[in-house]
Amino acid sequence: MRASLHRADREHLAMKYTVSIELALPREQVVHLLADPAHLPMWLRGLVVHEPLDGVHGQVGTRSRVVLRSGGQEMEGTETITRREPADLHGIPRDTVVHFEREIVAEGMWSATRDRLTDAGPERTLWASENEYRFGSVPMRLLAPVLRGVFRKQSRQHMQDFRAFAEHGTDVRDATG
Repeated sequence: MRASLHRADREHLAMKYTVSIELALPREQVVHLLADPAHLPMWLRGLVVHEPLDGVHGQVGTRSRVVLRSGGQEMEGTETITRREPADLHGIPRDTVVHFEREIVAEGMWSATRDRLTDAGPERTLWASENEYRFGSVPMRLLAPVLRGVFRKQSRQHMQDFRAFAEHGTDVRDATG
């Protein structure tokens, strides 16, 4: 009973939101761009380091060290790939939903991202991203409702940056300001 209550308390304190974006590219092309680690610095604003600690980038079970910089602050964490379906990203049937899921653990924070990519018509892809955050400190848990908008805005910015990269070749590292 105590473990169930404890889990329910954690669920209650979780910050969750979903953001989505439509891209003017076929799903298979979007999937390959997202899955290729060489492209991460081009669209993941603030990325300083993304290096596998064990495993192969993008494969289930792979753990990577991730360092992100935002607003003059750095956040370092460990990312673990928890789902990639289908495992083979070539020749994906049109009605198949592609899933990329990962967890990041950093000091005082745990987050999970569940990405779904679906065909949205000829040469179009819908990318929906469910995000969940849990914080270890009482002050951060209390700030979570306020931070929800900030986190959502940052997630949306990453998706817009990816769309600009995928559709037009725009590299966030070339942006000024």
